[in-house]
Amino acid sequence: MDNQVYEVKQVDIACWMIQEGGAVSVNCFLIAGEESALLIDSGFGNGDLKAEVEKLTSLPVILVNSHADGDHVLGNKQFGTAHMHPAEYDRYHGVVGHDAPVAPLWEGDVIDLGGRRFEVILIPGHTPGSIALLDEENRLLIGGDSIQGGMIFMFGPGRNITGYIDSMRKLKDIQSKFDTVYTGHGEILGDSDILDDLIEGAVKVRNGEVDGEALTGRMAELGAKSYKVGRAGFLYA
Repeated sequence: MDNQVYEVKQVDIACWMIQEGGAVSVNCFLIAGEESALLIDSGFGNGDLKAEVEKLTSLPVILVNSHADGDHVLGNKQFGTAHMHPAEYDRYHGVVGHDAPVAPLWEGDVIDLGGRRFEVILIPGHTPGSIALLDEENRLLIGGDSIQGGMIFMFGPGRNITGYIDSMRKLKDIQSKFDTVYTGHGEILGDSDILDDLIEGAVKVRNGEVDGEALTGRMAELGAKSYKVGRAGFLYA
């Protein structure tokens, strides 16, 4: 496997963003505590991600998936048991096979790395079991694909734009607890106010208040169009 597929960026003294390239690059995050390390998502699986992680930390690694789309889970088998919300199990096993071990993460669970704690927040919409992880002490939210400046997939099985809107409003209610958002694609966001754009944009798309741009290929065949409302972008059918 070719490790050139990864670009590692140090975010702070104990956090790294590991970007895996491809048609669309995907972000994985490694965060070290005093006793263990947290790996959020494993990308497309086109390289030796475990080797990259072992260059950065010797701590035992807890693998958590923000959701079970293929671009976030196909490197999972390098790490063993994957932790995710059980609403993602069917999607996950459909992607990686039914022999892949899983363990549940529930709303309100806390992942304690020793010196750093992450609370699990269920945010369905992009997928039924999408989660965010809140590090309140460091005013940080890890949002997966649900919060980003790029295009958010909101068509196909399991996607629900009304559920997504409700989830963004749920995060808006606790916005005072975080400033920075680590995203599944694109750049880290230093502005939690993007939630306002995502809510407004999703409502307008759902209600047919904006026109979508035509797509080509498989997405066009599935009836999806591209919608951009301010900083919010959606692929929606």
